[in-house]
Amino acid sequence: MNLSARAAAILTIILAAAGPAPGPLHIIGGPNTGGCIAGAVSLPPEGPGFQTIHLDRSAFWGAPETIANLEQFGREAKDAGLPTLLVEDISRARGGPLPGGHVSHQIGLDADVGLDMRPRAPLTGAQRNTTELTSLVRPDGRGIEPGVWSPRVTALLRMAAGLPDVDRILVNPAIKQQLCREVAGDRSWLRLIRPWYGHAAHMHIRFRCPADQADCVQAAPPPAGDGCDATLQWWFDQLDAPARPTTPAAPHKPPSTPAACKAILAGAG
Repeated sequence: MNLSARAAAILTIILAAAGPAPGPLHIIGGPNTGGCIAGAVSLPPEGPGFQTIHLDRSAFWGAPETIANLEQFGREAKDAGLPTLLVEDISRARGGPLPGGHVSHQIGLDADVGLDMRPRAPLTGAQRNTTELTSLVRPDGRGIEPGVWSPRVTALLRMAAGLPDVDRILVNPAIKQQLCREVAGDRSWLRLIRPWYGHAAHMHIRFRCPADQADCVQAAPPPAGDGCDATLQWWFDQLDAPARPTTPAAPHKPPSTPAACKAILAGAG
């Protein structure tokens, strides 16, 4: 194990053991810069309309507003007759890096929620650690799986887009394409549904920086319009692009943690 990998492993162990940094909410960093959070609160393991899954490898801490919005999401889904929402990663108790390259899950403003809305019973305790979310996208990436897709998925995404302070919601391009084909009437909410790599089994909800968080880096808003244009077609054009010659890939370098996060991540409060 090289020095950087060893340091990352040690930091992961430290962050897993540390509780939330005390004091008022303080968010440092942004979705693409890395960062941390003080004053985080935890999403309960379950509540009306939702359950957390993969408790052995996921983290469920976030800004109070994030947690309140997710709890609201669960209640609204339950009231609409949708299956129990399955929630994966939000952030660690003090933010900072998560395993698997989740750069944007470092400041308590992002959450992953499963998209499969086929009828099912709530999961048992053992099932919550072993269940794997089902992809809604065909293996070729060009469309949705008809057996998994339903109007309930559209209803869920529209509900998510209507939550307070949603900045954007990332989904697989094939899911965005299906929405563009099906949604009639008010399409304004489609602006918040953005295509991105992966995200075939879950949506990634990103909330805006709270107004009083001066150290929180707010991303530029999504472009105007419903996003059902050439910018969406670009994703599918890449599937037809000629394969490039294989060359050694440069090592992925995650963003440096902001210096202001040192005390929070070290447990100094």
